[in-house]
Amino acid sequence: MLQKLVINNYAIIDHLAIEPDAHLNTVTGETGAGKSIILGALSLILGERADTAVLINKAEKSVIEGYFDVSDNEPFKTALAAAELDYEEQCIIRREIAANGKSRAFINDTPVTLSILNKLTSLLVDLHQQFDHQALEDDHFQMEALDAIGGTTEITIAYRALFNHHKKIKKELTANLDRQAQWQKEADYKQYLLDELVQLSFKPDEVEQAALQLKQMSHAERIIQILGGARHLLEEGEQPFLNELKRINQQMQGILDVIPSIKPLQERINSTWLELKDIASELGIEEGNVTLDPEAMNELQQRLDNGYKLMKKHAVNTTNELIAIQNNFEEELKATLDINSAIDRLAKEEAQLHQQLITDGETLSNRRKKAIPSFTQKMNELLILVGMPNARFEVKLDNAQPTPYGTDNVLFMLDANKSGSFQPIQKAASGGEMSRIMLCIKSLTAKALHMPTLIFDEVDTGISGEAARQVGNLLRELSQYHQVICITHQPQVAARGSRHFYVYKEADKTGKLATNIRTLEQSERVLAIARMIGGEQPSEAAINNAKELVGV
Repeated sequence: MLQKLVINNYAIIDHLAIEPDAHLNTVTGETGAGKSIILGALSLILGERADTAVLINKAEKSVIEGYFDVSDNEPFKTALAAAELDYEEQCIIRREIAANGKSRAFINDTPVTLSILNKLTSLLVDLHQQFDHQALEDDHFQMEALDAIGGTTEITIAYRALFNHHKKIKKELTANLDRQAQWQKEADYKQYLLDELVQLSFKPDEVEQAALQLKQMSHAERIIQILGGARHLLEEGEQPFLNELKRINQQMQGILDVIPSIKPLQERINSTWLELKDIASELGIEEGNVTLDPEAMNELQQRLDNGYKLMKKHAVNTTNELIAIQNNFEEELKATLDINSAIDRLAKEEAQLHQQLITDGETLSNRRKKAIPSFTQKMNELLILVGMPNARFEVKLDNAQPTPYGTDNVLFMLDANKSGSFQPIQKAASGGEMSRIMLCIKSLTAKALHMPTLIFDEVDTGISGEAARQVGNLLRELSQYHQVICITHQPQVAARGSRHFYVYKEADKTGKLATNIRTLEQSERVLAIARMIGGEQPSEAAINNAKELVGV
């Protein structure tokens, strides 16, 4: 709901503030007083393009602010979250236009683009102007209106959930089919690569170890010579070093009782003897591990060549990377089997959901068809009341492929002059007629549909008398469920407002004219409406008529 609109430095408006109430707000004033200028300013915070020509004072920027109570507007709250904007119960929309032509838009002080501003404010304000066919050109609005009148809104919501689930499953099925097709293109080659790796079955670090072992074999004679020589010096020979060290150790033990101070030296000699004895043993083991087997060398060379060949083919440098590639191929092969199973499952689920969509869509369509005669009758009755006695309204419902709204295409049709030829409303109706048609539709759907603030600009153009009175009644009924702002020249409409604003021009001290607006008290309303009836100097009859309309 619009709580307050503030306009600064826009066209011939210096400063202006409007605080509409929650029901029907009527706006009147002489032609040229500035009512359309106020709507132009409002359009800026709804996302319209800006023009620096609207600036009065080129030294200051133009600022338009709208304050909205959005505490019960769940669609707007959801859209804010989708746009990653903060939610507050009072939402402030601000538009600034600088003298250099730059324009900025803000939602709760956060800068936003015009596209985001337009999308979000469409959930706050619904502006109906002459030749504005946007809403009735929207198939979704027409479907929502039909569902609201037919009581099928909840069924449509359930259908939409089913449709979205089907869409999700179908998307998942398509993704799996694409993956399967991609795998099948490469399957033979990948299988060949996998078989090649499986056939060799390398163990972790095997190629690196084989390279080291082969290197050792190629130097076996020198290794054996060195290892054997060292061991021979320690254990064999004419005077084995270990035997000599052992003898020295025994001799030193024999004099410990005479010179106890050499005990640490004796222990170190004993420890050295034990360590060298252990070294000699390990030298013998290492010497025994060195082989000169040509057959073993050939086998190692073959493993090494195969390993290096595969590493080059797969552009890797280690055995473990080859094993990882083998594991990946095996997982892909297993995934292919899993994909086949998933595709079978998803295909069955998708087919079942599609059939359910067709079945539920047919049920929904039948419910809508039953609602159409009553809707058509009520619309034609209302069209007569609002000054379109020769117009005939009908609803065209055609079968279609499933959409989020069912299996129907809906089109509102109009025969404006009893010609027997129906056309889509946006082609058959004039600007003023479009506004009245929209008023009739929204009056029928008011209870069922969540709608933002509704603004009607001269919805009563071209009518008077009883038709204007009925338009006023419809606006008043609509305002019981939604905030309505109506710019009007008809006293019958103006009198039905719960709050009446009067737009006027006034000269300042310099003689410059500026648009102003004020809320009329009850006595002022009577006079203003009497002037709408009888001119600037209304007669007693006009005043009495105004009192009757206002209900005084």
